[in-house]
Amino acid sequence: MSINAVVFDIGNVLIEWQPERRLAERIGADRAASLFAAFDVHAMMTRIDAGGDFADTIEQTALAHPDWQHEIRLFRDDWNAIARPEIPHSVRLFRALRARGVPVFALTNFGARNFPLSAAQFPFLSEFDRHYISGEMCLVKPDPAIYEAVETDCGFAPETLLFTDDRDENIAAAHARGWRTHLFDGPAGWAHTLVEHGLLTRKEAA
Repeated sequence: MSINAVVFDIGNVLIEWQPERRLAERIGADRAASLFAAFDVHAMMTRIDAGGDFADTIEQTALAHPDWQHEIRLFRDDWNAIARPEIPHSVRLFRALRARGVPVFALTNFGARNFPLSAAQFPFLSEFDRHYISGEMCLVKPDPAIYEAVETDCGFAPETLLFTDDRDENIAAAHARGWRTHLFDGPAGWAHTLVEHGLLTRKEAA
């Protein structure tokens, strides 16, 4: 059966999500390591991805950790310096698919209010045929319900969706629903998969 749509995760697929590295650049490696040891930054972001208000969640977290208020507020006040840069080869693959007329969807754990900030910084994020943003849906990967919601909305059979994500558990959940999947570990491997499926030529995928 042919592929009806290609579904991209965003973080660490199209743009880097390495907050430990970005914070180390801003506040120094030792201070950043201490920050991430003091509390679970990723749990804070998961609350935002699940539908929590971006600014309010960060402010509440900052107030709960007086020794780290400035650093925690950087996630709100300097978001675009943290969620970056784009991954150029992945962006080329995305645009090559669109040039071919292949429907391309985003399925991402991302807050409803910080996604527009990233889309303003990286305009290609506004070019998807459909966006499935967890913070808008109040569902997060790998909950099977978010994959079901995509299927219902787009109307395509699971086996006609090709999905890439950098997290094993997200790939496993999609695979369990019958989606075709690729565990993203770099754009070269993803390019090879797109060529194998006949979606791009080798030249287009380079």
